[in-house]
Amino acid sequence: MAGEEEAQLSPALARSDHISFLEGNTLYVWGGCRCVDGKETFFPSDEILLYDMESGVWSQRHMGGEVPPVLSQACGAYLQGVLYIFGGCVRNAYTNQMYCVDLSHGEYSWRKVTGTLGATPSPRIRHSCWVYRNRLIYFGGYGCKTVSQINNSKTFLLDETSWATIGSDVFQFWGWNNEVHMFEPASATWTKPQTQGQSPEPRSSHASATLGQKGYICGGLETQTIDIHCLDLTTWMWTKIDHHATHLPQGRTLHTLTAISDHKLFLFGGLSTNGKVLSDGWEFDTVTKEWRERDHVHKDKPRLWHSADNGRDGDVVVFGGSQTFIFLMDSVVALRSPTQSHCGDVLLFQTQPYSLSRLCEDCIGKHTFSVQEQVSWLPAKLQKTIGKRISYFMDNAQNVYVAT
Repeated sequence: MAGEEEAQLSPALARSDHISFLEGNTLYVWGGCRCVDGKETFFPSDEILLYDMESGVWSQRHMGGEVPPVLSQACGAYLQGVLYIFGGCVRNAYTNQMYCVDLSHGEYSWRKVTGTLGATPSPRIRHSCWVYRNRLIYFGGYGCKTVSQINNSKTFLLDETSWATIGSDVFQFWGWNNEVHMFEPASATWTKPQTQGQSPEPRSSHASATLGQKGYICGGLETQTIDIHCLDLTTWMWTKIDHHATHLPQGRTLHTLTAISDHKLFLFGGLSTNGKVLSDGWEFDTVTKEWRERDHVHKDKPRLWHSADNGRDGDVVVFGGSQTFIFLMDSVVALRSPTQSHCGDVLLFQTQPYSLSRLCEDCIGKHTFSVQEQVSWLPAKLQKTIGKRISYFMDNAQNVYVAT
């Protein structure tokens, strides 16, 4: 993978466990946590960061309305200009509340989603979401259920090391699930599709991606090699994908999976089953069902609990995460090292050849002093684009952070 770029963010804004998405050339980042003097602190819910992928400049926006409580380990999904936040942990209690904010008009006003139809999923953390046909389709996670809610051992794996009584004498049991729940924003309706086929084992801290009409998940289990499953989002048929190669990614959690073409996925980083933070990158071909390890220049930047999004020209845009972690795989409590090193950089992974226009823009941006006079001859619109690329390459070691 040639041509990777990285941009440094102020260390004060480095974070893990955040939510990000790309809209055009802007990367949005919300929430997350970091360690300050050995203490874990969470970023407020009434602010969102914007990163201009062309110029490398960060800015901050204030958010109003029905602002969500400070959340950890929630699941975010972006659909038609609206960011949806579902689940997560609030003051050591799990939630199944949903909030949304319309970012398309620049008002950034939160709204709590109430008055929904259908059965809301039970409280959970570390779950995932596929966005397909204007629907949000959630999978898995770790959370609590009452005795009456645990009616199928195949969909809920009880964590026998932890159970609690919350608020009353009703027992709440903790564990992992492999449930599929669908939310339709247009009608504010929850449904639970009846899936078929071989369902994945209950899990959390896995990675997921939507590719065409299928939702993929991988990892999140204590296995030697990573597993991968796909769910047809029209027929609700599960398929476990068998591997025949000898060289496969090792098992992991807190990694990312990103769609990079109409039949390929890119896996990066995560925490191995032996506690090592990983920096390897892998490509999975959904047609040939084969994994292929990809070389890249970020081998010295191990990451877990980062975010990854599909960017321009098939780039995978990785932001934040941590380089160190201590995690008990079979406990409710995730123990973090007091010296946990959170990251605040943006890593770009090039997954396919760039277009001629992209190559020219980057070449001019890198060698602006050699072609400064010629840049002034370009049309005004193109000058603006080139100006951003010049800014990006001039500031990629110390980007500008602008609070507004």
